[in-house]
Amino acid sequence: MTVRKSYADGSVRAAGRAGFVARGAVYLLVGALALGIAFGRGGEEADRQGAVQRVAEQPFGSVLLWVLAAGFAGMALWRAWAAAVGGAGVRGAGGRAVSAARAGFYGFVCWGTAVSAAGGRSGEGGDAASRDWTAAALRLPGGRFLVGAAGLALLGVGVGVAVRAVQRRFLRKLDTAAMRPRTRTAVTATGVAGNLARGAVFAGAGAFVVVAAVRFDPGRAKGMDDTLRAFAASGPGPWLLVAVAAGLLLFGAFSLFSARWRRL
Repeated sequence: MTVRKSYADGSVRAAGRAGFVARGAVYLLVGALALGIAFGRGGEEADRQGAVQRVAEQPFGSVLLWVLAAGFAGMALWRAWAAAVGGAGVRGAGGRAVSAARAGFYGFVCWGTAVSAAGGRSGEGGDAASRDWTAAALRLPGGRFLVGAAGLALLGVGVGVAVRAVQRRFLRKLDTAAMRPRTRTAVTATGVAGNLARGAVFAGAGAFVVVAAVRFDPGRAKGMDDTLRAFAASGPGPWLLVAVAAGLLLFGAFSLFSARWRRL
């Protein structure tokens, strides 16, 4: 029984590490697409859908997409395992619920990637989907308040991610004792910058959802791509988008570091 449990734990840990590699690859592509937008070469959406499309265009693209789908399946399995049996820093019912939600999210991402690998369409892009979901929610009784609460929650998540990045709390989940000093410096730098950029995107998207609720206009809601383009149209101009895009690239690198050093 002990040997069987150890084998299961080892398999789930391997699946989790594969998931971090897949997440890193997607964020590297999203960051590169966002840089293209900043420098006037943005023809594709700078979000997961755009990243999947970019992979599909490469030689053996469908094979690469199946590999990505397998990685996301591994992440979903690891998150589901943490929700079911605990561990991996999961504490209490709240932690298990968050892990279960993350498992569902990565299961959805896996499904969408697999559909694309099979040559189908996994649905609308993130921007159109955000507007459709917002429009559907606004039609519900009290929809404006529901949408506003969802936007505030997303904004809060973004701020929380940024604050935890500055506090370097992500290091608690990594085996820093086994790192060499230069490795720890690189991991810390990519973790801080990458999570700050990711937090900025979440907070920006949440703010647009709040505006959609206040103005009762689902067209104001934005997905990741439109949020990034809004950074380029802000006061600082494209340089703000350059900074965020560079941060997303660094988050991709941090995810690859996590595949090696994360305590699973």
